Amino acid sequence: MAKTLITGTAGFIGFHLAKKMLERGDEVVGLDSINDYYDLRVKYARLEQTGIDKADIQYNELVQSSKYPGYRFIQLKLEDGAALNELFEREQFDTVINLAAQAGVRYSLENPKAYVDSNIIGFVNILEACRHNGVKHLSYASSSSVYGLNETRPFSVQHNVDHPISLYAASKKSNELMAHTYSHLFGLPTTGLRFFTVYGPWGRPDMALFLFTKAILENKPINVFNNGNMSRDFTYVDDIVEGVTRVNDNPPGGNVNWSGADPDPSTSKAPYTVYNIGNNAPVKLMDFVAIIEKCLGREAEKNFMPMQPGDVSATYADVQSLIDNLGYQPDTPLETGVSNFVTWYREFYNV
Repeated sequence: MAKTLITGTAGFIGFHLAKKMLERGDEVVGLDSINDYYDLRVKYARLEQTGIDKADIQYNELVQSSKYPGYRFIQLKLEDGAALNELFEREQFDTVINLAAQAGVRYSLENPKAYVDSNIIGFVNILEACRHNGVKHLSYASSSSVYGLNETRPFSVQHNVDHPISLYAASKKSNELMAHTYSHLFGLPTTGLRFFTVYGPWGRPDMALFLFTKAILENKPINVFNNGNMSRDFTYVDDIVEGVTRVNDNPPGGNVNWSGADPDPSTSKAPYTVYNIGNNAPVKLMDFVAIIEKCLGREAEKNFMPMQPGDVSATYADVQSLIDNLGYQPDTPLETGVSNFVTWYREFYNV
């Protein structure tokens, strides 16, 4: 039975991924710094769902799940290289899925150092620990934000992504570059995952679906940026998790047809690849709002605002390589996913 380290398991995607892998019988160690970027009650509630009690958590101490025999959790910062190395040496993971990161595009304008600490220094520490401890495959969260100023849609992993427009995006592009270096120099198989606007139950409180739902239920206005002239490739969390699981189970080999004379940015002679994971069906922001209104049975009061620095007007994922190599394409309808989120939100907050 494979042993997998999943970082970010108090977070949105990491929580869902850990549950899926545990329910199929994998051995998992979860890791999270449990920072206060957003409401800690949500993070601790996610951990509780996987049998990790808040009262048992101490920094750099493994906690056994009361619900899953194959699950242990550790509170740890990726920047803490010495403690991270000790964990890797002791546990000898087969695979690592790095979802821990300082998230948020707009917050990166306010607190850039947080992104350097977690997304750059922390990621180098992950790479080094994988390199020195025989990890067979490192999968890691990148982001659709790396496409930056690219206006060719749908966004393809074959496109150039050298023009990010936020430090968050730049940090994710840096992760891809660093991963390739380790794949090339040390033969470490790495896969980057460019997620497209993930949503669903237990979602992040700083994301649009959560913010809009909360505001509408509290009879407060919602802020609609770029005057509503935006679209997003909303991707349901279960679809993301299915994609990540398949990626984890299928480490890349080198692309024997790769040529430096005509380089494919998404592969390499080294065991390295990058995938988009998106719904391949962008939705206009105002249509998204209308679906939320329908699910809540209420109309939103809307504040139309200008485009925010670091934002892009549209995202749209080309997932052909995911289909070709892993036989998978996300397909959950937005109406279904939003309805599931609203049901969770009402139950969690008793509204």
